[in-house]
Amino acid sequence: MVSSLNKPQENLSQEDSEKLLRIRHTCAHIMAMAVQKLFPGTKVATGPVIENGFYYDFDCPVSITPDDLGKIEQQMGRIINANFPIIREEVERAEIRAEITELNEPYKLEILDRIPPAETITRYFIGSPDIGTPESSLFITDIQPNNNYWWDLCAGTHINFTGEIQPDAFKLLNIAGAYWQGDETKPQLQRIYGTAWETPSQLAAYLKQREEALRRDHRKLGQELNLFSIQEAAGGGLVFWHPKGANIRYIIEDYWRKAHLESGYQLLYTPHIANLDLWKTSGHFDFYQENMFDSMDVENQAYQIKPMNCPFHVLTYKHQLHSYRELPLRWAELGTVYRYERSGALHGLMRVRGFTQDDAHIFCLPHQIAEEILKVLNLIEQILSDFGFKNYEVNLSTRPDKSVGTDTVWELATSALKQALDAKGWNYVVDEGGGAFYGPKIDIKIQDAIGRLWQCSTIQVDFNLPERFDMEYIAADGSRQRPIMIHRAIFGSLERFFGILVENYAGDFPLWLAPIQVRLLPVSDDVREYAESVVIALKKAGIRAEIDNSGERLGKQIRTAELEKIPVVAVVGKKEVENQNLSVRTRIGGDLGTMNLDELLHRLEEVVIAKQVI
Repeated sequence: MVSSLNKPQENLSQEDSEKLLRIRHTCAHIMAMAVQKLFPGTKVATGPVIENGFYYDFDCPVSITPDDLGKIEQQMGRIINANFPIIREEVERAEIRAEITELNEPYKLEILDRIPPAETITRYFIGSPDIGTPESSLFITDIQPNNNYWWDLCAGTHINFTGEIQPDAFKLLNIAGAYWQGDETKPQLQRIYGTAWETPSQLAAYLKQREEALRRDHRKLGQELNLFSIQEAAGGGLVFWHPKGANIRYIIEDYWRKAHLESGYQLLYTPHIANLDLWKTSGHFDFYQENMFDSMDVENQAYQIKPMNCPFHVLTYKHQLHSYRELPLRWAELGTVYRYERSGALHGLMRVRGFTQDDAHIFCLPHQIAEEILKVLNLIEQILSDFGFKNYEVNLSTRPDKSVGTDTVWELATSALKQALDAKGWNYVVDEGGGAFYGPKIDIKIQDAIGRLWQCSTIQVDFNLPERFDMEYIAADGSRQRPIMIHRAIFGSLERFFGILVENYAGDFPLWLAPIQVRLLPVSDDVREYAESVVIALKKAGIRAEIDNSGERLGKQIRTAELEKIPVVAVVGKKEVENQNLSVRTRIGGDLGTMNLDELLHRLEEVVIAKQVI
């Protein structure tokens, strides 16, 4: 088990360490100060700390280009070297409103208006507010100690002096467009991303990891390997699976179904739309409406494309009255859902508008919760391990301030989750108050080949839907009782998990997942008949094989197979035909020499069963 955060693994402090967060927060302010110095007339928006760094949004009168990042970094270095103090000040709403209005910072006015009336308003200065008067925007233009300051509305916290940031421990990364408040109807701003660390060596380790992450980017590899595409002509955020990608998806789905059937699950298939009233009953219309597509009219009734599978499984349960003897019921579905995501939030396979959840729901008795959760944890470990993920970060999230359900049932469910985790022997972190309003949950992040963590599996106990839908079972004493409902997903979604797999393996899939496992490379047309007979035999044995029909020279065929990351290639020349064998080489292991078909099949079968890279 691992308990690290999403960071390179070389001598780095914890991502959530207070010092590192304060460094990044202050670095964001320093960047904004530098930008307003270099580009007069720039208006500042928001500048939060994010994973591995920070960003700031600007409304700049000119276009900031990547070539400008170096100049901004130099200006930041001057501010850092000046060792300005960072000063917190509480302000009155009317006073700060007048000051922001005078400075003509419209985004700050909107931020001010969003601060609740009862909340204390604070701002942070870089430099002393008692020296001088701002000449333009929020700071004096000359960057010199004791003769400059800049401020921003901010809740904090920050370091004490700019000089606490090591000059070679930060870097600006890239520029992107971003709509104000993520709303396409509002102005488009320029967003500058940066990263900051406690030491230069930590920055160097992160940049190395980032470079490796770019090499593994699933969007780039998806294009190069012809796995999938996002067709803008059909609308953004919708995935088109190409033959090779669809082949891998089929393998994943087939594995998933078999694993679930062996674990006592039954499979469901449910519709893609339903009457809008269903989503009102479930509560999704009230709490999730902004993430749902508009409803459609069908014979004067409103129908809604589904954002969740849960209500459909509940209706299936309610189709007949169940006895306590039938429970637990474990129902699983690869159910495609549709959610409205703003175009600026879409990101390859990681954030899409239509995706397939590996959804499952368990309906059980209260005393069965711990046992069922433990079985889910075992299944999660089995499946994730088979796909190459063996290190996890586990979080247990408990009751939030706003919730439904009685104290008794919350305590029962939370205790059951802890009991299951303890029985599993996994380390976990308790996130007090981080549960959903309808029940506690377990979240599992998987660590990939370069140390990044990805949220995938989740297990949630739900007290809300059984109540909303008046779900019942007949108890041993003849009374009617509410079942416990457990939501769980292992991949999260097939699309996102596929993207994670691509990046984890850098496109070099283990043999059992590779869309094409073996490619035969004929040296000439004279040997094609033998090569085709070998392909037929391989396919009959369950191996995904093909022959290179390009007609290119052998060197070009080998190079093409390398670029397409084909795990195994078998060269067929006149000598191989005469001896009825193949010259085999693997992408990772290199030359395996000559072997006959039976020997090759035996070797392939061993690697497939072990789910290894060959």
